[in-house]
Amino acid sequence: MRIDFVITELFVGGAERCLTELATSMAAAGDDVRVFSIGSLPTGPKSLLVDRLRSGGVEVASGNADSMWQFRGAYQNLTRWLGSSPADVCQTFLFHANVIGTMAAKKAGVAVRVGGLRVAETRTLRCRIERWAVRQMTSLVCVSDDVQKFASLRLGCDSEKSIVIPNAVDVGRFAIAEAFDWTAIGWPSDAAVALFVGRLHPQKGIDLLQKAVDEIAPARSKRRLLIVGDGPDRVAIDRWAGQVGNERVVLLPWQADVAPLMRACRVLVLPSRYEGMPNVAMEAMAAGRPVVCSRAEGARELLGHDWDRQSFAIDDGPSMTRLVAAFLADADCADRTGELNQAKMRSEFSIPTMVDAYRSLYRELRTRRLDV
Repeated sequence: MRIDFVITELFVGGAERCLTELATSMAAAGDDVRVFSIGSLPTGPKSLLVDRLRSGGVEVASGNADSMWQFRGAYQNLTRWLGSSPADVCQTFLFHANVIGTMAAKKAGVAVRVGGLRVAETRTLRCRIERWAVRQMTSLVCVSDDVQKFASLRLGCDSEKSIVIPNAVDVGRFAIAEAFDWTAIGWPSDAAVALFVGRLHPQKGIDLLQKAVDEIAPARSKRRLLIVGDGPDRVAIDRWAGQVGNERVVLLPWQADVAPLMRACRVLVLPSRYEGMPNVAMEAMAAGRPVVCSRAEGARELLGHDWDRQSFAIDDGPSMTRLVAAFLADADCADRTGELNQAKMRSEFSIPTMVDAYRSLYRELRTRRLDV
C-alpha cells in the first residue's frame, strides 16, 4: 500500500512516537510510506524522530508553518505534495493536521482520508472546526473508548465511522534501560522518587503536585519529587522549585530518553485534567513501575486491572497524595505493581499489535473504496 502520514509537528511526544513506530514498521514491511509535518522539522537533539524516520527509508517533508499565519502556505504545499504521488490512504494525526491534512487530501484527490483523534479537548471553537473536518474523513481512529465517546458527543462522529486503536509502547526498550543514578542530581542513591514527565501546562495538573509537595517530598526525608519537561508554565514552576529547595524538588528540561528516569523512580504521577491515552503512563508501566494517574480519558484501559490503587478522580489532590505516599512508603509493593503493569503492556499494547490494527483498517477501507 501507499500511505501518506500528516502530523502537526515531529517534536518528541506521544502522537509523534506513535506515527514514527507506525510509519517505520509499515515501511519495513514493504509499504510505500511518506510523512509530512505541518510545522518546521526539529533540529539538533530534538530531531530524534525525524532521524529515525529517514534512517528507516521514510521520506519526510515539511510545510514549515510555525504560526497560524503560515497555515495557508502549508496547506498549498501539502496539497501539491499529496497530489504529486497520490496514496491509497492519507492518515492524519493531531488537530491541525486533521484539519489542514484532510482538506489538502480531499483537494489532491486522495479517496481514503483517515483522521486521528488523540485527546479529548473541549474548547468550543476547536470542536466546531474539527467537527467539520471529521465530516470530510472516511474514518476516524480514536486512541481510547473515552475518546471515541468524545468524538460522538462533541464531533458528531457516529460509531460506524470511528474505530478504537490504542497507543503502543516499545516494552523492551523501557524494560532493559539502565536506571538513572540519583546522585547525578545531588540526591541519595536510594531516594524514593515520585516522577512527573510531560508538558508544563495547566492541562497536566502540576498544581496538584505543588500543593502536595510537603506530603510527597517532605523535608529531611528520602522522598523526592522530580519534574521533567518544558512548556508555558516552566518559568513559574522553576521559581517554585527553587523556593522549595533542590534537596526536595528538581525540575529538569525535556529529555531525549526518559527510560532511565522511569526505571529508577518509585512511582510515576500524572494528574492530567484531560488526555486521550497517556503515553507517559504506558512508558512507566513498560519500565516496570507503578503509576498514579488521574481518571482522564484512556486511563481505564491502562489501569482497569488495578483501578483503585493507581487512579484517582480528576482534581482530587488528597486521593492522589494518598496513593503516591503508599508507593513511596513500600518499595516491595511498588515493584510488584510494576511487574503487573509491565506484563499488561507486553500482552495488550505492543507495537506489532497496533501496526496490525492500522494495516487492517487501511486494507478494509481501500477494498471498500475499490468495490464502490
